[in-house]
Amino acid sequence: MDITAYIYIVAAYLIGAIPFGLFFTKLFGGIDVRTVGSGNIGATNVLRAAGKKAAVLTLLADGLKGFLPVYIAGRFFDDPVVQVAAGVTSFLGHLYPLYLSFRGGKGVATGFGVSLGMAPWFGFICLLTWLGSAILWKYSSLAALIAFAAYPLMVFSLKPDDRAQQLLALFLFAMIYYRHRENIKRLVNGEEPKIGQKKPVTGSTTV
Repeated sequence: MDITAYIYIVAAYLIGAIPFGLFFTKLFGGIDVRTVGSGNIGATNVLRAAGKKAAVLTLLADGLKGFLPVYIAGRFFDDPVVQVAAGVTSFLGHLYPLYLSFRGGKGVATGFGVSLGMAPWFGFICLLTWLGSAILWKYSSLAALIAFAAYPLMVFSLKPDDRAQQLLALFLFAMIYYRHRENIKRLVNGEEPKIGQKKPVTGSTTV
């Protein structure tokens, strides 16, 4: 890779690190989303903190900051490694944003954006999987876990020779599960709040 590719990959991180959830919650609710519920800056907690409009805008913005770096890399760089690296860094930017002392969200919307930018049909199926699971069980976290478990299964089954996309799918799967480890515990214990349900402040902004 040349210097342009490295600069682009760093730029993808800086874009991914933009805390849209914090911005839209302050804009529509006048509060800091990190003081509400789980303290997460993602759309689910924004919904609790500032309502549907802020949550939808956060969802779209977080998705776009994953989608655009990957999509643009695929159009301007011949090396698929640049596209995968841009997806990884934009995703990590959301999880560990420089602007918020590296305390970010859990990566679901940004992960969907990355998957859509890399392979639109796979990303679309992941979104449908999330939507169906969310409608059926009413748990955003469970829906995300199911969707991102399906992603690498699809990639390995239908793209057996695409090592770059396989590594990206495994990375997203692993990080989504890691960032949802507390949610997994609550799901097992029957303590996970459903979509739209209020949740007491945890006392920490770390997610």
